[in-house]
Order: sequence, then C-alpha cells, then structure tokens
Amino acid sequence: MLRTPVWATASLLAVAISLAGCGEDKAPAEQAAAPQAATTQSEPAPAAQETVNSEAAQAVVKHYADIAHAVFSDAHSAALKLQDAVDALLADPTEETLQAAKAAWIAARVPYMQSEVFRFGNPVVDEWEGQLNAWPLDEGMIDYVKGDYQHALGNPGATANIIANKELQIGEDKIDVSEITGEKLASLNELAGSEANVATGYHAIEFLLWGQDLNGTNAGAGERPVSDFIEGEGCTGDNCDRRRAFLKAATELLISDLEEMVGEWKAGVADNYRASLEKESAENGLRKMFFGMGSLSLGELAGERMKVALEANSPEDEHDCFSDNTHNSHYYNAKGIRNVYLGEYERIDGSKMTGPSLASLVEGTAPEVNSTLKTDLETTEAKLRVLVESAENGEAFDQLIGPDNSEGQEKVRAAIAALVQQTGSIEKAAGALGISDLNPDTADHEF
Repeated sequence: MLRTPVWATASLLAVAISLAGCGEDKAPAEQAAAPQAATTQSEPAPAAQETVNSEAAQAVVKHYADIAHAVFSDAHSAALKLQDAVDALLADPTEETLQAAKAAWIAARVPYMQSEVFRFGNPVVDEWEGQLNAWPLDEGMIDYVKGDYQHALGNPGATANIIANKELQIGEDKIDVSEITGEKLASLNELAGSEANVATGYHAIEFLLWGQDLNGTNAGAGERPVSDFIEGEGCTGDNCDRRRAFLKAATELLISDLEEMVGEWKAGVADNYRASLEKESAENGLRKMFFGMGSLSLGELAGERMKVALEANSPEDEHDCFSDNTHNSHYYNAKGIRNVYLGEYERIDGSKMTGPSLASLVEGTAPEVNSTLKTDLETTEAKLRVLVESAENGEAFDQLIGPDNSEGQEKVRAAIAALVQQTGSIEKAAGALGISDLNPDTADHEF
C-alpha cells in the first residue's frame, strides 16, 4: 500500500504520535502504547541573530543536491547488480542463484532507503516514489498465496493473480495481461482504486524472490522454492514462465525509474529538477531540507513504519515483510536523515562525501542547538542499531512486535522515542536559521 507522506513538527510540539493503523484494529488495551512525545515545550530555540549568509546557504543546498545525485546513482548501480543476479537466477535456477538474487536485493535497499529523506519537500521524488516503494501490498494480486491470506478489505484485485491469469476480471472490466511488461505492470498499480494493489517496485520483486512470510510474529521469512522459476518440467507453483517474465519486467522497470531520478539531480542540466531547486531562494532550499528530515523522522518512520506495526502487532505492516529486512530499512532511513543534516554520505564503493552542511549553518547561529541535534541523531542511530543487532542475532522486527514480546516491543518503543526526540531538535535547528513555519502536513492524523 502506498503510504501517505506524514509530517509533524515538534511544536510538532507536544507531539503525541497517535497514528491510525490503516483500518487495522488497535492494539489490546493492556498493551502499553508506543511512546508519546519525548519532546517538551521548553524554551524555544534561539532565533538567528542575523540572516544566514545567502552564499553559504546556497552552497549547502548545492551540496544537498550533490548528495541526492550520489544516493540515487548508487541506488541505480545497486539495482543493476540486482538485475545481473536476477538474470543469473533465470538462466540457471538453483538455490545458489536464488540466494545471490536475495542478497543483491538486500544490498540494493541500502542506498535506496537513504534516498527517502529527499521525498518530502521535493515533489519530483514524492510523486515518483510510489512506483518503486509502495507497501504493504496484496501479494495475491501478483501470484499464488497460501495459508490464511489476509488482504485489504474490499479490494477486488486482492486475488487477481496476474501470473496465473492472462485476463483479469475486475468488476465489469476485463484487463488483458497476456503480455507482461514493465509498462503493463505500472498500469496495474492501485488497480480499482486500491492502494494495496502494487505490481512494481522493490516489494513486488521482494515477494517474487521470497514468497509469502507465513510465520506471523514467529521466526522466519518467506520460503519460495527456487523451482518456482524452473521452465518446463520441475516447475512448481504453476505458470513459471509468467513468473519469470514478471520478475524480469519488474526489475527492468526499477532500473529505468532509478535512471530517471538520477537525471533529475544531475548537475549542469538546464531543465531538470536540480536546476529549478538551485534557482529558488536559498531559504526555500533549506526549508525543503528540514521538511524532508522531519517528515521522514516522525510521521513516516516513527509513525507509519514503526508505530502502526507495533500497535497492531502486525507483520503485514512491517516494511520489508517478505524478507525480514525491515531492521535495515529503518536504520538506513535514519542514516539518510543524518546524511542531510551533516552533509555527509558514504557511497557504496566506500568513498565518503562531505561538504557545506545544515550543521555548519546552525553551529554559526546556535551552537547548543546544533550540539543537541547531533547528539539526538547519534542516539537515534544507536537505538535503531539495536534493532539491527537483534535481527542479526535471530530476532527480527516482526518478532519484536509480537503481542507477547514485551522486551522486544520496548526496543521498538525506544527507537520511536528517539525519532520523536530528534524531530523536536530538527525544528529547533530550523528555527535557529529563521525557518519557523514549515507548514506541516498531518495527512489527517492527530498529533
């Protein structure tokens, strides 16, 4: 399901993140709620003593665009490696090639998840993102499902099974899907108006590689057999030729979409998004940077991606639910926020980018505010690192949110609390640069 972008500032304020659970029942009354505001309305951040030097601010915006271009370029490069692994799987379906394709998918998530901080405030990214990262999805739209399949209520496409059917009957409409192409798959996103109908992007590919995770809040990810990709005799799950075509088309579309976004952030192009951003006032560029950081920090990551799943004890609402890679996705989302503030990014080849940053601007006007935010960013990274280490030691995110796992839930709450706290500090840092009205979009949630 394509999650609606959500933002709340910490005046955002007494920030209680009481997000709705997308129609899911609320957690039992006896279950402790996720932390409310870790911030307080203490004295406001000091106002900037003088207008931030425009030239210095413009340099920060330019470096922000440089980082965006690098992150999307890395995401594209990692997707090309994923394509190579998928091609190898399809050429010779074995346990080894399937595991290699899964590993390439997980590696491809590292740069992409650091790109999501650029979604909010930059419409060109936000309007594009759904085709790549929409979630959760009704996997029955794509392929066969087993067990007690819980799909979105009232979704006519929830059991369409594109792989098994060359024609889909949706209400009175018949849709020809005899040929599986990237263009055709993209046209099926949000079929019949349901956001749970997702046929493209990372999560469609994830489902094809892993299959359903039938373990609930117990240990284990999806276990799709490699024989689902064998042509001819030995094919399991039926329609292996169409499953292979779907995986190939979805991967090719992912690469094409990422290539498009690399172009939008490339320097020296007269009519791309980066050119328009650099023509705007430096203040507006800084506003977009802070807006992106805060939106991802609180409304999206702490709220939609963590609190919703925690309150509902719902593995269906975890981000990388088929692969149990959710801990990494959360960690690298937060890393993206830190990258933007510090003006730093470690590329997938190990090289490091540094340059003019929001941190340097805030340090010049309110050093204590800068110090607090940097500390909060470190705390958030540490709390999310706990989730990563938990998964590495055999207890993944879907296990942590289990209804009887109070210790695991507390780890998730601690990470949410850190994100809430840092969001308050993000607003104070913006205020220190004279950016006091971020026009937050609550997306009809109450904060």
